[in-house]
Amino acid sequence: MKLATTIIRILIGLFLLFASISFFLKLAPETEATGNFKAFNTGLVASVYLIPLAKALELLCGLSYVTGKFVTLANIVILPVTLNILLINYFMSPETLPIAAALFLGNLFLIWRYWHNYKSVFTP
Repeated sequence: MKLATTIIRILIGLFLLFASISFFLKLAPETEATGNFKAFNTGLVASVYLIPLAKALELLCGLSYVTGKFVTLANIVILPVTLNILLINYFMSPETLPIAAALFLGNLFLIWRYWHNYKSVFTP
């Protein structure tokens, strides 16, 4: 199980690093959004700060996952981001839902594996 945890942690970390670095360095062309997703994406871009904030969190958590440092903190910090990625893909862009589901389930798996670190947070 330890090997599976390490593999999932590193794969998620590499995915988050790729997504954030390609955003900041403009390595990949932006995909053309359509329908409701286009309207939603226009609102995100109009907010100016929200997408860069999410990508910065992805970068920091991706570095944490790849290096194996502060993984317990990274699991909690990236959880709302992965949940939103899953919900956005479910409701507005179902063609990429498998990737979003894998990312979210991987995040939940890592939280489950590191649960012993969270026990003190949930004890009165």
